[in-house]
Amino acid sequence: MTAGRSILTINTGSSSLKFALFGNRKGEIRRLVYGQIEPMLEAPHLLAHSDDGQIIHEFCWDKNAKPRFEELLDDLLRWIIDLPDSAELAAVGHRVVHGGMTFKQPVVVDDGIIEKLDKLVSLAPLHEPHNIAAIKAIRKIRPDLPQIASFDTAFHEGHDPVVDHYGLPDVWAAQGIRKYGFHGLSYEYIASVLSEKFPNVAKRRVIVAHLGNGASLCAMKDGQSIDSTMGFTTLDGLLMGTRCGSIDPGVILHLQKEKGMTITEVERLLYHESGLLGVSGISSDVRNLLSSRDPRAALAIDLFVHRLVGKTGELMMQMKGLDALVFTGGIGEHQPIIRKKVCEHLDWLGLSIDETGNEQNRACIHDKLSKIQVLVIPTNEELMIARHTFHLMEKQKSQT
Repeated sequence: MTAGRSILTINTGSSSLKFALFGNRKGEIRRLVYGQIEPMLEAPHLLAHSDDGQIIHEFCWDKNAKPRFEELLDDLLRWIIDLPDSAELAAVGHRVVHGGMTFKQPVVVDDGIIEKLDKLVSLAPLHEPHNIAAIKAIRKIRPDLPQIASFDTAFHEGHDPVVDHYGLPDVWAAQGIRKYGFHGLSYEYIASVLSEKFPNVAKRRVIVAHLGNGASLCAMKDGQSIDSTMGFTTLDGLLMGTRCGSIDPGVILHLQKEKGMTITEVERLLYHESGLLGVSGISSDVRNLLSSRDPRAALAIDLFVHRLVGKTGELMMQMKGLDALVFTGGIGEHQPIIRKKVCEHLDWLGLSIDETGNEQNRACIHDKLSKIQVLVIPTNEELMIARHTFHLMEKQKSQT
């Protein structure tokens, strides 16, 4: 890709669309603009910032209308292209949550790729349909614009087979019923930061806690994923905002056989009505629960921490110890109380934190006596998407 050209990254969720514009200057990938459109379904609002956080554009669509997805993206593309300091838009990079057995690295999107992606929707119903919808919308608006899909499952490829195997007959494993792991773009970025800024940590036994509305843990050695708490879908592992996390599969059978719930009702329960929201009956947002005096809110927080600590222990067993714990994601980066609660449960490992550093969200929050390093590193999935997109476009260019 020639210097001066730019790429747009898109991370589409169920109710919002996050975007960022990146430029490539002499091999250095730099963010120019970032922002989001939300809510998507009714009276959408676009808010864009320059890289230093200054608001540079704000737009609200007609409150009485419900613009189509294509219209939102068309308006966004037109605004991006007309930016006075932006370079020629060369490609769009997308986050796609589930790559299944097929996609183990970023790919350039074509009709065949979209057809394969459509078959993966049932594996990530909260995310995949929206990821694919954005790709299809841009193909309709700008069919000439290259699009690259980067997958959250790709970082976890290469596990020891025993890590990803379920206790089911082999016929099901052959059909892709296995553990995949998610939040891979986030973990890949954290691995790159550790390699650059904490090289001694990167080579050792690290657990990264990506804590947000969706939450998971990843065990890493030498920047490679060893194991993760999420499985075949994004339901497994930790308690999350509205997702249940690990659950006895017998509960699902009971709900269907004895309570008469349909598959659709069970799916909604597990994905949308459980987790912090379900346990508390109040909110899926940790901030709301921490400020509440309702005992159900306290129970939800305690269960969130309990599951997190328990799964940390499982991953420590896989690596035969722990040298560093990294917090990232919205909760991991901004909630000192949660970090403190987790670390207090792990003090038997010789882990201890600096209270002031933790309260100030410093990069290193362990104290001088701690046998385990504790870091807080903001994640940047958009930058990883940009890196993959630039790399793949350069690779294609060199092959033509």
